[in-house]
Amino acid sequence: MTAFPSVFVSHGAPTLILENSPGRDFLAGLGTRLGRPTAVLAVSAHWTTRRPAVSGAAAPETVHDFYGFPDALYQLRYPAPGAPALADRVAGLTGAVVDPTQGLDHGAWIPMMLMYPEADIPVAQVAVQPGRSAADHIAMGRQLAALRREGVLILGSGGAVHNLREFQFGGVGVARWASDFANWLDATLTAGDSDALAEWQTRSPDARRAHPSDEHFLPLPVAFGAAGEGARAERLHAGFEHGSIGMQAYAFSNPTDGD
Repeated sequence: MTAFPSVFVSHGAPTLILENSPGRDFLAGLGTRLGRPTAVLAVSAHWTTRRPAVSGAAAPETVHDFYGFPDALYQLRYPAPGAPALADRVAGLTGAVVDPTQGLDHGAWIPMMLMYPEADIPVAQVAVQPGRSAADHIAMGRQLAALRREGVLILGSGGAVHNLREFQFGGVGVARWASDFANWLDATLTAGDSDALAEWQTRSPDARRAHPSDEHFLPLPVAFGAAGEGARAERLHAGFEHGSIGMQAYAFSNPTDGD
């Protein structure tokens, strides 16, 4: 089987699914663009743990892990089946702990609802560890790389630029610091520079302003690592929403994928 690409998407604000925006339109067309995987392994910024963990629920709950948003958001459900066998496989590859009760947080179910609205593809979720480095997350991705040849979509979901302190609802301007970081990220990924990605906090411009905390960045190195040594990136989407939310998305593949 030809390997499925691994993908990183920026999931934006929770209201993305209710809005008309370029980011929503992109995600709504991404499932058709990628095709149908055998399962999805979502790596979400909104599940953080001290050590690697994977969800093993057979029927994962739709978790509304946000507050103060329109009532319509809390009525949405994404009743996709879980993927306990995939969770066990992930545990075997990475040493992750299987959590049998963890549901799908909005970093997973919002992009999934837009990409695969039928909710008929099994999905498991992987946590990120803010106490560990980007290099550790690249290594985790490489441990998961074999799953791509089994038709599994490894979907990192976070934010290319994510500074809620400077969030401006409906804002259209893009600050120089935000565009500089996004441009650095784009150049780093398209060059396949794993060393620079691993050292992003010291090599990139305005790293701490682009990401005051790193949980929204960490799904990206997992998706990058899942394409293996020599990963190459294709930018799928670019742009900003609400002033400080970078919506860049990338697909990662490897020259050996068709072998």
